[in-house]
Amino acid sequence: MAERRRPASAALLLLCGLLLAVQLGCVAADDEGEAGSEKVLVTCGSTIKLESSNTRHVLHSHEVSYGYGRGSGQQSVTGFYERDSAGSLWTIKGCSQGTPIKPGQEIKLQHIVTRRWLHSHLFASPLSNNQEVSCFGDDKNTDSGDVWRVEWDGSAASWERDMPVRLLHKDTGAFLSTHAVKYQRPIPGHTEVMGMKAKGVHTLWQATEGVYWAVRKAE
Repeated sequence: MAERRRPASAALLLLCGLLLAVQLGCVAADDEGEAGSEKVLVTCGSTIKLESSNTRHVLHSHEVSYGYGRGSGQQSVTGFYERDSAGSLWTIKGCSQGTPIKPGQEIKLQHIVTRRWLHSHLFASPLSNNQEVSCFGDDKNTDSGDVWRVEWDGSAASWERDMPVRLLHKDTGAFLSTHAVKYQRPIPGHTEVMGMKAKGVHTLWQATEGVYWAVRKAE
């Protein structure tokens, strides 16, 4: 692993230890910037935090469900101000480990704590009445509602750490979005994450702190 500029968060240290116990070949990057002096590419198999360019909250999930009736009853997804939480770590799946993410590539994001997938569907989001974003399934159960297409402006050939990107939901054509409206009990201070068709700063996300698998070399 690359040397860090300062001590990483407890959640990241735990994750690094687990990955190191399995296999070497990853780069740890903290919130202060890139690991080392080179650009860090976001690769398949990496476990990352996604920060909203709009609220600066990170994408988060936990064992709190949306209500039945108006909502789906599935596990909720929010923006969270607290950065040192394993509930804000997501692993990029759906492609070969170590492969750089190209524009238009389809991926899945698996929540590291609950093993469920970042998901969306045609339920209304609870605060803004947009499109609900949830976590659903498990290691053996996933479907097309878990597929997101990575897009960005500009000419970058691959997704880079700290580069703003959009995540477009394949099934519904909605972008992963968030705003500053906050929940009350039982998750006070968390902001709503939802799907929206219109682009804007609310649809931009950046990969920040995480463990990034090194680019896989061609054999």
